[in-house]
Amino acid sequence: MLGSRTDLHIFDAGSVNGTRYCNEILLPYVRLFRGAIGLQFLFMDDNAPCHRTVAADQLLESEDIERMDWPARSPDLNPIEHVWYFLGRRLAARTLPPVTIRELRLALQDEWAAMPQQLIDTSFSAWADAVKPA
Repeated sequence: MLGSRTDLHIFDAGSVNGTRYCNEILLPYVRLFRGAIGLQFLFMDDNAPCHRTVAADQLLESEDIERMDWPARSPDLNPIEHVWYFLGRRLAARTLPPVTIRELRLALQDEWAAMPQQLIDTSFSAWADAVKPA
């Protein structure tokens, strides 16, 4: 979000299904943000299968969390993709690239923490300007 971010959440081994998405993302992060921001909160995810499960839909509805409409087959529209690209470039530029899962996890967390908030804000602001109704 503009001006702030959560810690980077890295899923442990296994597939991310609707249950994991609800338990590891929606309940601990999204619900908390919704409570802090209030009624003007608008949640943006995408059309990943785990995001569009009945469980995720029901949880968001029960928490009165409004979800942004998202066009089908539009991954490049999501501003977080620019942030992931930057994160990947930072990992690739490391003098000693991570070689184990543990090292990768730590490197991702370090790079996420070091990422300028301005980069995130700029990505989301540019996106918001592009999708703003005329």
